[in-house]
Amino acid sequence: MITESTLLENRYFDSVFLMRVSKRLSEQPGINYAALIMGTPKNIQILADAGYDGIDGLGASSNDLVVSLKADSSAEARLVVDSLEQFLVRDSARPTTQTVRSLEQALTQQPDSNIALVSVPGEFAAREARRALQNGLNVFLFSDHVSVEDELSLKRLAMEKGLLLMGPDCGTSIIGGVGLGFANAVRRGPVGVIGASGTGTQEVTSLIHRWGSGVSHAIGVGGRDLSDDIGAISTRQAINALERDSDTEVILLVSKPPGAATTALVNERIAACSKPVVTCYLGSKEDEEPISVNVTVVRNLDHAATSAIRLGGGIRVDENSSVDIDTLEREAARLKPAQKFIRGVFSGGTLCYQAQQALRDTGLTVYSNEPLERGLELPDSSSSIEHTLVDMGADEFTEGKPHPMMDSTQRIQRILSEANDPEVGVILLDCILGYVAAVDPAGDIAPAISEAKRIARKRSEHLTIVASVCGTELDHQGLEAQVNVLEEAGAIVFTSGFQAARFASGLVTGREE
Repeated sequence: MITESTLLENRYFDSVFLMRVSKRLSEQPGINYAALIMGTPKNIQILADAGYDGIDGLGASSNDLVVSLKADSSAEARLVVDSLEQFLVRDSARPTTQTVRSLEQALTQQPDSNIALVSVPGEFAAREARRALQNGLNVFLFSDHVSVEDELSLKRLAMEKGLLLMGPDCGTSIIGGVGLGFANAVRRGPVGVIGASGTGTQEVTSLIHRWGSGVSHAIGVGGRDLSDDIGAISTRQAINALERDSDTEVILLVSKPPGAATTALVNERIAACSKPVVTCYLGSKEDEEPISVNVTVVRNLDHAATSAIRLGGGIRVDENSSVDIDTLEREAARLKPAQKFIRGVFSGGTLCYQAQQALRDTGLTVYSNEPLERGLELPDSSSSIEHTLVDMGADEFTEGKPHPMMDSTQRIQRILSEANDPEVGVILLDCILGYVAAVDPAGDIAPAISEAKRIARKRSEHLTIVASVCGTELDHQGLEAQVNVLEEAGAIVFTSGFQAARFASGLVTGREE
């Protein structure tokens, strides 16, 4: 395998767009991996650490686009490099959109705008977000690698100005029915969601839609907002906004457990809220005591969606899974005694986290690269031990490579690796739809599901593949079509990640040793 790298001077593209193009280039004949990044020192180092040779000699600046390919041959790499402009033009062309080069130009073109979406390299993100706030704009800060100090400063500025900073590293918001970042198409309705988790927000908003209600707004606040370092500044601002919003009847807060000091701040605010509030702190070991009559405390996204629907005046319209206890018993009986372990290969970090909680609650010890508790972290993220659930979207897997929600290459490799372990009886997967997700995420992993089951059959074993699909029928990928693809490949598919995890747990905990 050879590495071919090139430089396009003064060509800026946001990270979401570059991930999409990376995936397309990786699909070209003879190309194994493609990395497209802006030439910041940190990004250059990431590529070098990932084994992309010859990057340092390009002389890239932060405004330059760096393209690096791992290919079977130089000739195949050059063919892609020579046609690179076609990919960029074809993907970026929007006939109804006018290109502008500055925030000032954008405000001139759209003076009534009230939200700026910032997706630039982390070292420039705080500066651009601050400029937007100073111009009176709420900010959706998609960029990561923003320091805690900068985040705190930005959020204090936003609070002073009566604005909202969503992020940094904010993957998902839905404002007035418009999805920002990784979001799903959902109907409008009475539930206002505040999420410190991107895929958690995607999952719960999709469930609210699929179970008969709708979403007024979904406000992402960034994964650190409820830490004691930040003190839930954006979360409290979001509660204020949703409390004032006439379309919001109930507020749902989704997060990992807040810091101790921040918990007190949040509890004080939601106890005083004039609207009913549902809190869902994923990873908590037990239900907390309600802090007031208007606060409902739950521990998983299914219960969160159901509670919010009920408090919003609706009735859950359940898409009851076709899988019942008979299916559980039949699948469990097909596993050999040595097939003791569950392996999860996730593209959504929050879905991985919730699955760990579901398995832990049934008595299983679960290892992960993003574990619930200290002491359960994998020594090597590339190698599973016993029950292991892996977040393939974590930094160690995405440095220099597209996110698995857009490119399943690494997930496929990991699925097949787990299938080759004779102690594995169950593989647990997620499939995430939405605006920025892959065009056909189920179709991307379906061949790996079929191959994994074939690998097990070859050694006279049965392998159960359990999957969940996050999305709605309004998503461009098509919910029903995606479910059908997974089922045809041999997976047992569930409405939610929580249901899938509980089923997977039942396959191994319900058997005699």
